[in-house]
Amino acid sequence: MKNLLAPVLAGMLFFIAGPLLEAQTIRCVNGKDVTTGEPCSNAVTSAVPFLRITPDARGGALGDAGIATSADPNGMHFNQSKLAFADKKVALSATYTPWMRNLGLNDVYLAYLSGYVKIDKFQAIGFGLRYFSLGNIDFTDENGQSLGTGSPNEFEVTGAYSRKLSEKFSAGIGAKFIYSNLATGRIVEGNEIKPGIAGAADISFTYKTPLKIIPQKSDLTVGLAISNLGSKITYTNSVNRDFLPTNLGLGFAWRVNLDQFNTLTITSDLNKLLVPTPRPDIDEDGNGRADYRELSPIRGVFKSFGDAPGGISEEWKEVTKSFGLEYWYDDQFAVRTGYFYENRSKGNRHYFTVGIGVKYSIFGLNFSYLVPTTNNRNPLDNTLRFSLLFDFDALESEE
Repeated sequence: MKNLLAPVLAGMLFFIAGPLLEAQTIRCVNGKDVTTGEPCSNAVTSAVPFLRITPDARGGALGDAGIATSADPNGMHFNQSKLAFADKKVALSATYTPWMRNLGLNDVYLAYLSGYVKIDKFQAIGFGLRYFSLGNIDFTDENGQSLGTGSPNEFEVTGAYSRKLSEKFSAGIGAKFIYSNLATGRIVEGNEIKPGIAGAADISFTYKTPLKIIPQKSDLTVGLAISNLGSKITYTNSVNRDFLPTNLGLGFAWRVNLDQFNTLTITSDLNKLLVPTPRPDIDEDGNGRADYRELSPIRGVFKSFGDAPGGISEEWKEVTKSFGLEYWYDDQFAVRTGYFYENRSKGNRHYFTVGIGVKYSIFGLNFSYLVPTTNNRNPLDNTLRFSLLFDFDALESEE
């Protein structure tokens, strides 16, 4: 574990240290490799990427889709506004996700706890706690000399309020505190590493309406969510600060009641990071720092819609696509599958997902499993993860 993660963490630290990276030899100019002339791989990156990891097994089984699916506590990650449409008064969810188990690591994991309370039929409040542990790591210098051990970790705490503005439309707003401790007290290129701290907000909307295009009863849900809109983050005293993974997500879900016992939902999400496309070759003011790194968070959001060197076609490549199917029998047993797609030049993540869900009394269990379809390693390759849900309405009905 320690030997495997140490070089990964070292790479992260050199990234956040800042200016030295901008001085590296630039091989990508105007979107093309200067050596081969081929389009460059130019993935959009940010700090604290753990904020964009799908935290629950239900969404994980649907190809990471969840913006427009039926409301549950994990809406705190996908779309907080849909909590106002929840049909339960109080619910809680806890998820444990092993991380990089395919590499034999046993102490790296993501834990997520979320819940909501319906204030009345129009309003709901929710909370979320996400904790990412990177395990125990031996730190060494460039000569392999030990610098001690550490236990890097990151977490976020989120609170949200959701309200129906009409019978079909709701809005939500959330606020979060982000803490990232990767290597506190270590020295990288003369800079002392400190915990990164940031604040951010989430804004979301949901529209849900019945559809009468088929004989069976069905409804369409559309969700829009902007998440992690906030300050930049730094781990040193460097003037270079890194963007949070601000994200724009658009989701659709069509739910069909096939008959009294059988329900099918077809869902899809489109997501785009509202972070500037890396352009290390552009430094118009000549201060040694790439211009895209000097943008404010808000300017970075607006620039992210039109700064890709390949134009609108490359901007579209920055959109990830998720597709999912969910089948329920008697609201007691679910089968799910999904697919996630990311363009080759923007990360090249492709994978199938499968999962099941069961409900019994006040408890619900969801399981998901990820099957990679490319040679790119995914931290969740062939990993089983699970979520436990508590329905407190069912507890009241039993009393």
